[in-house]
Amino acid sequence: MSGHNKWSKIKRQKGVADVKKGKIFSQLSKQIALEAKNSGDPAMNPALKLTIEKAKQSNMPADNIIKAIKKGTGEIEGGTIEEVLYEAYGPEGTALIIEGTTDNTNRTVAEIKHILSKNNGRLGEAGSVKWMFNRFGYIEIDKKSLQISEEETEMMIIDSGAEDFSVPTPQPPLSGETIEGQVIVVYTKPEDLYKVKENLEKNNLIIGDVGFEWKAKNTIKIKDEKIHNRIEKLFEALDEQEDVNDVSSSLEEWD
Repeated sequence: MSGHNKWSKIKRQKGVADVKKGKIFSQLSKQIALEAKNSGDPAMNPALKLTIEKAKQSNMPADNIIKAIKKGTGEIEGGTIEEVLYEAYGPEGTALIIEGTTDNTNRTVAEIKHILSKNNGRLGEAGSVKWMFNRFGYIEIDKKSLQISEEETEMMIIDSGAEDFSVPTPQPPLSGETIEGQVIVVYTKPEDLYKVKENLEKNNLIIGDVGFEWKAKNTIKIKDEKIHNRIEKLFEALDEQEDVNDVSSSLEEWD
């Protein structure tokens, strides 16, 4: 498996480098509340544990984390948090998958429709785009924490239950979550992400960003800089929408 969207701009992910920390905390609170619906105990809920870890990395206050968990478990009243996924098209037929969390689906879909329409895009029907992508989990490992040979590293990753791995060329990160320096990106089946992460941590590795991605099976290369800039403008507008967590697209990396 080649490439990793953290460096290719195919996927946009909000992180601690966002202009407004309040927006980040709001997103994390909704994600924590969503995960806590199943169980408010991180020890019994790997998805919740992972989201709490991300919140701590973003310096989210402990009181905010506890409050979000209690909202999810129903101990504190609050709006119902839902996970949303929209399939859409951008300029030049670029396929988009837009993921988010919201307490008001009508508001969120209306705002996303407006953003798409304003930037030469449109919302697609359910199933119109998702088939063009593969879903996988990813785990970033700080290569400096590896004290073994490349061959031993490969065997360790395979033994952890991972599907594949790669060493992307380091570039300026799209979010503050990416480890500085060279990393190895381990890919997993979505359902194996937490298990593989735990297996890798047993080897005293420094784990960076962990999450899920949609990777396009086939990418579109846009050579016209003006068109490419229009697509970038759409990405930026979607990133600024408070309920949007991630945007994945079929756009090929811009050189």
